[in-house]
Amino acid sequence: MVVMMVKVMKKILDVCCSGREFWFDRKNESVIYCDIRKGQYQLSDNRVVNVDPDVICDFTKLPFIDESFSLVVFDPPHLKSITETANMAKKYGRLQDGWQETIKAGFNECFRVLKKDGILIFKWNEYDIPIKDVIALSQVPPLFGHRSGKHAKTHWMCFMKK
Repeated sequence: MVVMMVKVMKKILDVCCSGREFWFDRKNESVIYCDIRKGQYQLSDNRVVNVDPDVICDFTKLPFIDESFSLVVFDPPHLKSITETANMAKKYGRLQDGWQETIKAGFNECFRVLKKDGILIFKWNEYDIPIKDVIALSQVPPLFGHRSGKHAKTHWMCFMKK
Protein backbone atom coordinates (compact mmCIF):
# COMPACT_ATOMS: atom_id res chain seq x y z
CA MET A 1 0.00 0.00 0.00
CA VAL A 2 1.37 3.42 -0.98
CA VAL A 3 0.69 6.24 1.46
CA MET A 4 0.79 9.74 0.02
CA MET A 5 2.12 12.48 2.25
CA VAL A 6 -0.36 15.34 2.35
CA LYS A 7 0.32 18.99 3.11
CA VAL A 8 -2.46 20.45 5.22
CA MET A 9 -3.78 23.88 5.98
CA LYS A 10 -5.22 23.12 9.41
CA LYS A 11 -3.39 23.64 12.71
CA ILE A 12 -4.65 20.70 14.79
CA LEU A 13 -4.58 16.93 14.27
CA ASP A 14 -6.51 14.36 16.31
CA VAL A 15 -4.94 11.02 15.36
CA CYS A 16 -7.50 8.73 17.10
CA CYS A 17 -10.75 10.69 17.09
CA SER A 18 -13.20 7.80 17.58
CA GLY A 19 -16.55 9.50 18.30
CA ARG A 20 -14.86 12.83 19.22
CA GLU A 21 -16.24 12.46 22.76
CA PHE A 22 -14.00 14.92 24.58
CA TRP A 23 -14.24 17.68 21.97
CA PHE A 24 -16.52 20.57 22.90
CA ASP A 25 -16.86 21.40 19.19
CA ARG A 26 -16.91 18.08 17.33
CA LYS A 27 -16.79 19.89 13.98
CA ASN A 28 -13.99 22.35 14.77
CA GLU A 29 -12.75 23.71 11.44
CA SER A 30 -9.15 23.92 12.72
CA VAL A 31 -8.93 20.15 13.27
CA ILE A 32 -8.30 17.18 11.03
CA TYR A 33 -9.95 14.20 12.71
CA CYS A 34 -8.34 10.81 11.96
CA ASP A 35 -9.15 7.24 12.88
CA ILE A 36 -8.31 3.80 11.55
CA ARG A 37 -11.99 2.99 11.15
CA LYS A 38 -15.25 4.56 10.02
CA GLY A 39 -18.75 3.42 10.85
CA GLN A 40 -21.57 3.22 13.31
CA TYR A 41 -21.20 0.88 16.26
CA GLN A 42 -24.20 -0.20 18.33
CA LEU A 43 -23.53 -0.62 22.03
CA SER A 44 -25.21 -3.18 24.28
CA ASP A 45 -27.60 -0.49 25.61
CA ASN A 46 -28.65 0.37 22.00
CA ARG A 47 -26.77 3.67 21.90
CA VAL A 48 -24.85 4.21 18.68
CA VAL A 49 -21.30 5.54 18.42
CA ASN A 50 -20.59 7.30 15.14
CA VAL A 51 -16.91 7.15 14.13
CA ASP A 52 -16.60 9.55 11.20
CA PRO A 53 -13.01 10.74 10.67
CA ASP A 54 -12.00 13.26 8.02
CA VAL A 55 -9.09 10.96 7.17
CA ILE A 56 -9.02 7.19 7.65
CA CYS A 57 -5.48 6.22 8.64
CA ASP A 58 -3.36 4.32 11.12
CA PHE A 59 -1.75 6.59 13.75
CA THR A 60 1.49 4.65 13.28
CA LYS A 61 1.67 5.75 9.60
CA LEU A 62 0.19 9.24 9.32
CA PRO A 63 -0.23 10.51 5.74
CA PHE A 64 0.98 14.05 6.50
CA ILE A 65 4.28 15.75 5.78
CA ASP A 66 6.76 16.48 8.56
CA GLU A 67 6.10 19.44 10.85
CA SER A 68 2.56 20.11 9.61
CA PHE A 69 0.68 20.81 12.86
CA SER A 70 0.96 23.13 15.85
CA LEU A 71 -1.10 20.80 18.06
CA VAL A 72 -1.58 17.04 17.96
CA VAL A 73 -4.05 15.12 20.14
CA PHE A 74 -3.19 11.47 20.80
CA ASP A 75 -5.79 9.39 22.66
CA PRO A 76 -5.03 5.81 21.58
CA PRO A 77 -6.90 2.70 22.68
CA HIS A 78 -5.66 1.72 26.13
CA LEU A 79 -7.46 -1.53 26.96
CA LYS A 80 -6.05 -4.94 26.07
CA SER A 81 -8.12 -7.13 28.40
CA ILE A 82 -11.44 -6.68 26.56
CA THR A 83 -13.00 -8.47 23.61
CA GLU A 84 -13.70 -6.89 20.22
CA THR A 85 -17.43 -6.89 21.03
CA ALA A 86 -17.13 -5.01 24.35
CA ASN A 87 -18.70 -1.54 24.44
CA MET A 88 -15.32 0.09 25.15
CA ALA A 89 -13.77 -1.69 22.15
CA LYS A 90 -16.64 -0.55 19.92
CA LYS A 91 -16.26 3.04 21.16
CA TYR A 92 -12.48 3.36 21.22
CA GLY A 93 -10.86 0.22 19.80
CA ARG A 94 -8.55 -2.05 21.78
CA LEU A 95 -4.85 -2.75 22.09
CA GLN A 96 -3.45 -5.78 20.33
CA ASP A 97 -0.42 -7.88 21.20
CA GLY A 98 2.72 -5.84 20.55
CA TRP A 99 1.05 -2.72 21.93
CA GLN A 100 4.42 -1.29 23.01
CA GLU A 101 5.65 -1.01 19.41
CA THR A 102 2.29 0.39 18.32
CA ILE A 103 2.24 3.14 20.97
CA LYS A 104 5.94 3.93 20.42
CA ALA A 105 5.33 4.25 16.66
CA GLY A 106 2.31 6.45 17.42
CA PHE A 107 4.39 8.79 19.56
CA ASN A 108 7.07 8.92 16.85
CA GLU A 109 4.51 9.81 14.18
CA CYS A 110 2.86 12.46 16.37
CA PHE A 111 6.22 14.14 16.97
CA ARG A 112 7.16 13.82 13.28
CA VAL A 113 4.08 15.77 12.13
CA LEU A 114 4.38 18.36 14.94
CA LYS A 115 6.05 21.66 14.17
CA LYS A 116 9.05 22.72 16.24
CA ASP A 117 7.74 23.90 19.63
CA GLY A 118 4.46 22.14 18.80
CA ILE A 119 2.31 20.66 21.54
CA LEU A 120 1.19 17.05 21.91
CA ILE A 121 -1.75 16.39 24.21
CA PHE A 122 -1.79 12.74 25.25
CA LYS A 123 -4.56 10.89 27.10
CA TRP A 124 -4.15 7.47 28.72
CA ASN A 125 -6.13 5.38 31.17
CA GLU A 126 -3.99 2.98 33.18
CA TYR A 127 -6.69 0.37 33.75
CA ASP A 128 -4.51 -2.31 32.07
CA ILE A 129 -1.13 -0.63 31.63
CA PRO A 130 0.61 1.75 34.07
CA ILE A 131 1.34 5.24 32.75
CA LYS A 132 5.07 4.88 33.53
CA ASP A 133 5.28 2.02 31.01
CA VAL A 134 3.67 4.22 28.36
CA ILE A 135 5.70 7.38 29.02
CA ALA A 136 8.87 5.27 28.59
CA LEU A 137 7.83 4.76 24.94
CA SER A 138 7.93 8.48 24.12
CA GLN A 139 11.08 10.10 22.73
CA VAL A 140 10.13 13.30 24.57
CA PRO A 141 9.27 13.49 28.30
CA PRO A 142 5.97 15.09 29.30
CA LEU A 143 6.02 18.65 30.63
CA PHE A 144 3.06 18.24 32.97
CA GLY A 145 -0.14 16.30 33.39
CA HIS A 146 -3.33 15.80 35.31
CA ARG A 147 -5.15 12.75 36.67
CA SER A 148 -8.90 12.56 36.32
CA GLY A 149 -11.78 10.12 36.57
CA LYS A 150 -13.48 8.36 39.43
CA HIS A 151 -10.34 6.40 40.37
CA ALA A 152 -7.82 8.97 39.02
CA LYS A 153 -6.58 6.48 36.42
CA THR A 154 -7.03 8.73 33.39
CA HIS A 155 -3.97 10.86 32.67
CA TRP A 156 -3.85 13.94 30.45
CA MET A 157 -0.31 15.00 29.57
CA CYS A 158 1.31 17.80 27.64
CA PHE A 159 4.50 17.32 25.63
CA MET A 160 6.43 19.90 23.57
CA LYS A 161 8.57 19.10 20.55
CA LYS A 162 11.98 20.79 20.67
